[in-house]
Amino acid sequence: MAHDGTTDVLIAGAGPVGLSAAAELRRHAVRCRLVDRLPARLPYAKAVGVQPRTLEIWDRMGLVREVLECAAPIRGQLAYVNGRERARIDLALPPEVPYGFAALPQYETERLLEEYVAGLGTHIERGTELLSFEQDRDGVTARLRTASGAEEELRTGYLIGCDGAHSVVRKGLGLTYEGAAFAEEYMLGDVETDWEMPHGYGIRSTHRAADGSTDDLLVCIPLPGHNRYRMSMLVPPELSAGHGPARGDDVEHGPKEGRAPELSHLQAVVDRLAPKPATLSRLRWSSVFRISHRIVDRYGDGRVFVAGDAAHIHPPTGAQGMNTGIQDACNLAWKLARVVRGEAGPALLATYDAERRPVGEEVVGRTVRHSTQGIENDPDDPRTVMLREAQLLVTYRDGPLGADPYGPGEGPRPGDRAPDCAGLTTPVAGYPLRLLDILRGRTDHVVLLYGADAAALAGAAGRVGADGIPAGLSPVVLLAREAASVAPDTLPVPSYRDTAGEFARLYHPDGPTGFVVRPDGLLGARFPLAETVTALSARLAAPSGSAL
Repeated sequence: MAHDGTTDVLIAGAGPVGLSAAAELRRHAVRCRLVDRLPARLPYAKAVGVQPRTLEIWDRMGLVREVLECAAPIRGQLAYVNGRERARIDLALPPEVPYGFAALPQYETERLLEEYVAGLGTHIERGTELLSFEQDRDGVTARLRTASGAEEELRTGYLIGCDGAHSVVRKGLGLTYEGAAFAEEYMLGDVETDWEMPHGYGIRSTHRAADGSTDDLLVCIPLPGHNRYRMSMLVPPELSAGHGPARGDDVEHGPKEGRAPELSHLQAVVDRLAPKPATLSRLRWSSVFRISHRIVDRYGDGRVFVAGDAAHIHPPTGAQGMNTGIQDACNLAWKLARVVRGEAGPALLATYDAERRPVGEEVVGRTVRHSTQGIENDPDDPRTVMLREAQLLVTYRDGPLGADPYGPGEGPRPGDRAPDCAGLTTPVAGYPLRLLDILRGRTDHVVLLYGADAAALAGAAGRVGADGIPAGLSPVVLLAREAASVAPDTLPVPSYRDTAGEFARLYHPDGPTGFVVRPDGLLGARFPLAETVTALSARLAAPSGSAL
């Protein structure tokens, strides 16, 4: 039967990426349905690494406290070759970065996101599969099979495919998925061990043959709990599932059907490669899996888009996949929300591919290199490596929304991450705030006006109001270098003092300066306060028929 037209966006796939898309859309008051073909959440620790950038996104959503209460810290990695320690990588970040690297089993990530989305009024429709779809200039018609076996025809404005490496949405769009599978097969296990290794450190231990090739491998990622790890290693011949797709298509990626590894199989590899003698126990789950590296030729077409594994797959090295997919979802969601609300034209949606596909291409290439050569052999300086792995260096400067008419300069430019900073004070609070505290819960673009005195900034804010604020660009916050010459509560907009000078240090304002922070935490613009908001609005509208 035809749906009644109350759905703005249909999301296929309720893993971390689909749940993130639903969360952001619902935060923006966009009506969506979230369907998943599986009858229940899988109890597997597949994707386990959570990057600092993802934690910043969850902070702005208001979800980070729940995550921090369940996650464990990842402090670094120890690399061994033929039994000898060859490298120790400490995951150190600059002090202004608010979060470190964390481990959280995927089923816990999904549980927390599902509860968050449910609190916004959207529930996963389990056992509901997207069968096919067609789109026209006015919308998308999707055919679903529900848990009861009945088929439903749904009319929706947009469709997002977060349905994994074997995506129905990607195939329905006819997108290419260029790449290949690695020749090796691996086995994965969630276990506990009795060794005494440094807490919070991952282990990568390899054996190199006489010709220098790696013929044995053990990778251990710490999980919440005492000496609990997700271990991966090469599969023994008796467990090999052979070549062939996992789910009836040409993509060899993910768990494969067949005999699951037993504790003895994992123990045999640990006996050969563990840096210290260890006994494994409490095997929670295990599987044999293959790895591919692929990326689509475009992230969408018309009213239909792909995100996460539906758009890109690659080795799990560095825990980049899930985190990259979550950023895909957040980038697309705020843009869809603006178009659905009539605040932007369809051209804004084209910037999703323009901004995110270059990121996906870089991640696929880098993880392939790191999986074969090891992150410890990355030629870049350690600080750059850490910030990039943390996904704090993602930039859209070269994208259609990254144009900067004021040219290059110090500090973040349009398209860069808007850095967090500490030391912001207000007379009422007895403790300093962070910029994330000020941005938390906001869904619009936020205008930050920085200058010496809050009263003078209030005049600039008054010009903002007089000129008229573009839709979706409404919150204005004052950040003053000096104590306010008037009582802050008499100002027309919120005011904070950059008491520690950290905002000025990180943003490098050139005199009184305005900054626009996008809903996904990237900088949308920076401009001298001498520029009128009318001129600013016109400039921001130019690239895509929308403000930012």
